[in-house]
Parts: sequence; C-alpha cells; structure tokens
Amino acid sequence: MNLNNLAGKTAIVTGAAQGLGYGMAEGLMEAGASVCIMDINPKAIEVAKEFCKNGFKCSCVISDLGNDATREDAFNKAVNNLGGTLDIIVNAAGVQRRYPSDEFPLHEWDFVMNINLRTVFALCQLAGRKFLQQNSKGKIINIASMLSFFGGYTVPAYAASKGGIAQLTKALCNEWADKGINVNALAPGYMATEMNTALLDPNNPRYESITNRIPSKKWGTGEDMKGPVVWLASDASDYVNGAIIPVDGGYLVR
Repeated sequence: MNLNNLAGKTAIVTGAAQGLGYGMAEGLMEAGASVCIMDINPKAIEVAKEFCKNGFKCSCVISDLGNDATREDAFNKAVNNLGGTLDIIVNAAGVQRRYPSDEFPLHEWDFVMNINLRTVFALCQLAGRKFLQQNSKGKIINIASMLSFFGGYTVPAYAASKGGIAQLTKALCNEWADKGINVNALAPGYMATEMNTALLDPNNPRYESITNRIPSKKWGTGEDMKGPVVWLASDASDYVNGAIIPVDGGYLVR
C-alpha cells in the first residue's frame, strides 16, 4: 500500500505561479491530486494550462488573497473548481521586504504581515471550516522559514511573520488535531528562488557564507519541496501534527 498516493485528493496551493509554490503544486499533482492554484499573478492561468497539457488536473483562481473583501469568494471558487470538496491546502504565498530596521517603513511592515500571517490565518480558518463541515480529515500545510527559528538581517517583518506562522501552526493543531485535521509547516532553508535574487549574487559576501554553512553545499529548489509536501499531504503523516519541519540541506544544525 502506497501511503503517499494522493489519487482522488483535492488541494489548493497559494502562490503557485512560480517558485516553491509551483514545485509543491507539481509534486502534489505528480502524486495524483487535483490542484487549484490561487495567485495574484495572472501568470497562474498559463501555468495551470501547461500543467493540464502535461496530463495533470489543474485549475486556477486569480485573486488578491490579502483582500478581506474578496478572499472567501475566491476560496469558494477554488473549492468549486475542485468539485466541491477539499482535502489539502498549502499556504505558500508570501512576500519579502528588506530595509535596515531603523528605516523599515510601517506600511511595508503592514503589507508583509498581512500577506504572510494574517492572510494565512484566514485561509487556515476557511479550510478548517470546510473540513469540519465535510466531517472529513484535512491537511493544512503552512510555509514557515529559517526565520521561524532565528532573526535574520534587515527583514524584521518577514522574521516576525514567519515566527508567527510557526506559533499559528501549533495553536491550530491544538484545537483541530482531535477532529482529524493535521496542521503542519515546512520551513525551507535558503532556496534559489526570485525572492533570494540578491543573496544569490556570487559577488554578495553573504552568498559564500550561507553556502558554506549548508552541509549539503547547495541551495534548495522547488524540486526539494515536493517529497516533504506530498508526505505531509498524505496518509503517511497522519500522526504528525503541529510540527515545523526544516527543508534546508542541514543549515539549521551547522
């Protein structure tokens, strides 16, 4: 019996037009799930079409998930695209802003906290209600960060939001675990994505110091997120709840 088989399962993945969200959405579909991508980027329309051309079951909803007025309607549309039921949600959408802390604009702080934490809670809440209404098991997978464990540099809002994701994940586990809902988080390490373009510049002194600290000596990609997200979405992880799981090539233990 393949406990990682997601055939017949339905999933929402936010922020999957590119980057880690794209890789995780693809991984879920490769394991047999039907996926609806939710993203503010219109590129998601072409991404979903391409996935369908490759034989996967994929749809998309274009929406500003940070907008309270339209979020629930967009969520309901995504569930309808999946046939009216939901088994998995992966909250991968996130933003980043960099300033020295003494210069960090408060409007940028609010923007980061809204997308990275407030919106994630709202989507967890919507998914949790749906699972309870269905009287079914459900898998909520949040995306934490290395900055859920330490403070980072010139990214106070991002660090605060990802610390909040870790605590939110634990809090929801406490309330929903006995109802068959698993709430866990993956904490990516240093990943070769657009969010880290500045750090990936070999001329940036931090590139060498970060790479040297990673025991595997390589930055991660969306491909590296596939196995962990499929495992957390599957029956194989039914007794794992409230966990913050690093996917970092060993960075945290160095």
